[in-house]
Amino acid sequence: MSESSSISLLAVIVNYATPTLTIDCLCSLQKQREDFPQLRVAVVNAPAEDDSAQQIQDAIAQNNWGDWVTFENLDHNGGFAFGNNAAVRPALSSKNPPNRVWLLNPDTVVKTGALQYLMQLLDEKPQAGLVGSRLQDPDGTPQASAFRFPSALSEWVSTMRLGLVSKCLKRWVVAGPIADVPHPTDWVAGASVLIRREVFEEIGLLDENYFLYYEEVDFCFRAQKAGWQCWYQPQSRVIHLVGAASGISDSRKQSPRRPAYWFESRRRYFIKNFGKLSAAAADLLWLVGFGIWRVRRWVQRKPDLDPPHFMADFFRHSVLCKGGKL
Repeated sequence: MSESSSISLLAVIVNYATPTLTIDCLCSLQKQREDFPQLRVAVVNAPAEDDSAQQIQDAIAQNNWGDWVTFENLDHNGGFAFGNNAAVRPALSSKNPPNRVWLLNPDTVVKTGALQYLMQLLDEKPQAGLVGSRLQDPDGTPQASAFRFPSALSEWVSTMRLGLVSKCLKRWVVAGPIADVPHPTDWVAGASVLIRREVFEEIGLLDENYFLYYEEVDFCFRAQKAGWQCWYQPQSRVIHLVGAASGISDSRKQSPRRPAYWFESRRRYFIKNFGKLSAAAADLLWLVGFGIWRVRRWVQRKPDLDPPHFMADFFRHSVLCKGGKL
């Protein structure tokens, strides 16, 4: 019997106006419980003008999930970190806190064996504090799920979108090649990440000052500073319906206008972890790189997949315009 078979485990799903997706995710977790009957799931519902609460509670009752799924209605929508913390905080302070916490997006479907591979990696690597799955499209196409930490130079590389620059400065490319073997990485996508209880006990919960985006980057950054490793486990496969929960589509499609909270989260990450001067440098390099890209895109008649008003919105929310306000 593996060590994982005796480890208590809590999965947390934060729903916001996606009841059908959340129910589909719960269906996929029901299969995971065949190998991990100790798995418990907390569904946290951020209020929206829909019947999410009723639909999810009906599904729990109709499928007899009540012995392993709990449901909580929040009084307001405080974002990804706020919603997850609403379930993680009381669980960790309970008499029998879970040994591991699995953060899952509602727009995910967990493939057979996905949890087993995550649990095994933490069993085998004591210094691994958290591990993320390989996210993929429904047809199996892998999505970038393991990344380097964003930095001022990485902002310039990413917005330039020039192959030669990316090749010469590949150490600063945030999303590197998608690997087929487990490996340590700076951070993993928060759509499916398994975290040891000890990491929360040492560095605290997710930072609720992030509404959405960059909260998992910040959490992994704090964990690394505390000496914990972050790992990517591509054998753990999770279907991720990109943008279905957040409303922001992936980079392969035309994006809607980027919401203010994305810029605010990005600004907070850079100021909090690197200081105002480094954040200003990151903003300036982003603007220079993006400006060059836009000119090159126009000259070469490349398709325009950037969000509308992206550059103007970025500048308006940047440290250069707003200063060092978090």
